[in-house]
Parts: sequence; structure tokens; C-alpha cells
Amino acid sequence: MKIIAIGWNYPKHNEEMENARNARPVIFCKPETALIKDGKPFFLPDFSDCVEYETELVVRINRLGKNIAEKFAGRYYAEASIGIDFTARDLQKQLREAGSPWDICKGFDNSAPVGKFLNLENIGKDVQDLHFRLDINGTTVQKGYSGNMIFPVDKIISEASRYFTVKTGDLIFTGTPEGVGKVNIGDRLQGYIEDELVLDFYVR
Repeated sequence: MKIIAIGWNYPKHNEEMENARNARPVIFCKPETALIKDGKPFFLPDFSDCVEYETELVVRINRLGKNIAEKFAGRYYAEASIGIDFTARDLQKQLREAGSPWDICKGFDNSAPVGKFLNLENIGKDVQDLHFRLDINGTTVQKGYSGNMIFPVDKIISEASRYFTVKTGDLIFTGTPEGVGKVNIGDRLQGYIEDELVLDFYVR
């Protein structure tokens, strides 16, 4: 299982991070050891003083594919959930300023909590017509609508499959909207698709 993630996929997030729009999806990967499931807590790492949440819609691949045409990409997933792309922002800044790769600030252990998956057909929703949000300690801190993606899910899968064979169980993090922020010990994070709670865990 691998985690394929997309950066800079919502216009307003790009504005808040002072990044211009890209002509093609920005693709990076997180290792399997980044995954947290079943509501297990996230422990703040000792190498960062500023770990930030990035709430994202996540789709799960359900069949093997390579060089998938965009018009057929919808055949490769049927479920969606909410994931958090935790980012060691201070470490990322240092690495970017040095011109170094910044894989470690995104791919460190437990940096990708993922909630339960909802069958899109069962909830009667298209993947590009989903509202989602993150609440921290009962207050909404981030909202997104998948229809605002710069690159839709089918385009992401088509582009990613040019470089990586996608396999059953692979996860696609599709990018975060605006509103990212720092987490602290004791925070309770709850992620929703529409009004259904799918992700619920604590920061320790």
C-alpha cells in the first residue's frame, strides 16, 4: 500500500501559502508508516515545533492500473474519506530555503491519519460534489468543497498512474483547501464528509 498525495490543488490555499497555480498536479508520496487508522492518537514529533493540519478528501484505489486514461479513472475508486496531511511546517521552511527535498516534513511516521471510508454510490454523491470539514475541539477550522479542486480526482489518478502503478488499497490524498493551522497536545480532531463524522482522534 502506498499513499499518493497532491499539493497546491485549491486556489485559495495556494493564495494563503503564496504559491502560484501549477500547470500539472504536484505529486508526492508518503510511506505506509505514515498511516494512522481506527482513531489512534497522533503524537507530536520531537523534531518540529510547528506541525500543521491539512484536511483532505481521500479516495481509495480498488483495482490495479497503469497509464489510466482520465475518462476511465472513475472505474478505479468507489469510496472516499477524510485524511490529515500533517506537515512539519518549520522543517519544511528550512528545507525549501536550502533547496533540499522536503519528503521528511510530509512523510514522517504517523503523518497521515485516515478515517472510515464511505461508498459514494450509497451516499448518492459524486466525488466532485462533496463538502468536507475539520473541527478541532468542537470548532470548525477548515472547510472544503471538492468541486473547487484545480485538478479533479480523475485527472489526479490519470496523472499519477503515469509514474506509479496504482494498486488495490492505495490511497490518494487530493489536496487541502485554505485554513491550515497548527495542532497542539490535547486537541481533538474530527473530520466530516457532508454531515457524517468519518475521522475522530486526539493529538498527544
